Amino acid sequence: MATIYLDHNATTPTREEVVDAMARCWRDGHANAASQHQAGQEARRVLERAREQIAAVLGATLSGPQADRLVLTSGGTESNNLAILGIARARPAETPGQIVISAIEHASVIEPAEWLLEQGWRLDTLEVNREGVVRVDRLAPLLTRSSRLVSVLLGNHETGAIQPVGDLAPICNAAGVPLHTDAIQVAGKLPVDFRRLGVAAMSVAAHKFQGPLGIGALIVRHDVGLAPLLFGGHQQEGLRPGTEPVALAVGMATALVLWQNEWASHARRLTALRERFESWLKVGYAGLVINSAATERLPQTSSIAFPGLDAQILLVALDMAGVACSVGSACSSGSTELSPTLLAMGLPKPIVASTLRFSLGATTTEAQIDEAVRQILYVVGELRN
Repeated sequence: MATIYLDHNATTPTREEVVDAMARCWRDGHANAASQHQAGQEARRVLERAREQIAAVLGATLSGPQADRLVLTSGGTESNNLAILGIARARPAETPGQIVISAIEHASVIEPAEWLLEQGWRLDTLEVNREGVVRVDRLAPLLTRSSRLVSVLLGNHETGAIQPVGDLAPICNAAGVPLHTDAIQVAGKLPVDFRRLGVAAMSVAAHKFQGPLGIGALIVRHDVGLAPLLFGGHQQEGLRPGTEPVALAVGMATALVLWQNEWASHARRLTALRERFESWLKVGYAGLVINSAATERLPQTSSIAFPGLDAQILLVALDMAGVACSVGSACSSGSTELSPTLLAMGLPKPIVASTLRFSLGATTTEAQIDEAVRQILYVVGELRN
């Protein structure tokens, strides 16, 4: 039996046109884009064209007197680490400063923030409401003269709850504090405009929108300082040294351009599939809880609690039945701890402990959704009995 893959928030299959674009790039045998000879200059032109395409789709501008910077990374985790550690430590100070992150951040934001805490920094957390949306009114009182960074994700990786980052940006800008947003689950699902958001930095990852694994980006506003995490080269202004992956950059750009041409119909289709999935599960399972159902969500994400069941046991049973999903984010997979995101929302522990995340993608079909519902209801029925 073919597996019904409902874990696209972890990673989604690379689009065929993207594979073809990268294959052409590899067949062309481009030289190192940092080399000064003609072959290197040609590779540089291909790379910069891809960089410009990525920036254009994401609402950044790489030319002009106030040009944004687009730093290519190995993926979302590195982008978030570079943002948290790079921005926080960019401003010289005699004593460590303060950073603020939301209570529902991804581990790749939480852990570097906690590392700074261990180094003597102050770490404050911005609360969320019951639907998993940050409390905008709680931000200003947290900011101090020692504040160095605020980080709030654009769309939550577990519940799909979209965050009011556009409302937080004016507060941060008025206080002179850079605001970083992790847009990794939003880019390639819904339109993202870096400049319109008003943020100082934004992280994205290609494999979340049918691009290749192994590449992501951090977009940084022109006036924001950024200290590198890596050393040993001049590439990317020394902010992220190392040989730049031309083919991966081409693949990332291709995936974004293709998505931009069809995003509206794509979002409508995913929303309709998610609603079909949730509505039929509610009919078949009394007491089913859909987390963050009362707020605006990403079209592909569904966080569902099956009260009375253990999520880890249910996950394994569904996998054996041919339905692939997850407990929380992929980076937290295997952890026995309850979801920090759901706990921060104030949900009862029995709800948190029975929650699975289902995430849809471009390859998900209506037939797969219907079959997944049948399999899920059968499995939960067996476990209940």
